[in-house]
Amino acid sequence: MQAIVQTEYGAPDILQLVDVAKPVPQDNEVLVSIKAASVDAGIWHLMRGTPFLIRLIYGGLRQPKYSVLGSAIAGEVEAIGQAVTQF
Repeated sequence: MQAIVQTEYGAPDILQLVDVAKPVPQDNEVLVSIKAASVDAGIWHLMRGTPFLIRLIYGGLRQPKYSVLGSAIAGEVEAIGQAVTQF
């Protein structure tokens, strides 16, 4: 699958479209095939690593802890973990 990832803090030009391994949901997780995602001010701050306190809160002082950003998504459930009983 493809994802837009960041490997360092900075402006939008650091983002790259790369092939990544398709995740397998753990027992209590749901895998969603994303059709749309939003970008908001919080994502902007995470991408830039500013203010510096963002780096302390979310981990990754020198580089981002999470390479794929985004939290508000729309899509279809593709797989569920064994312990998932409802969604």
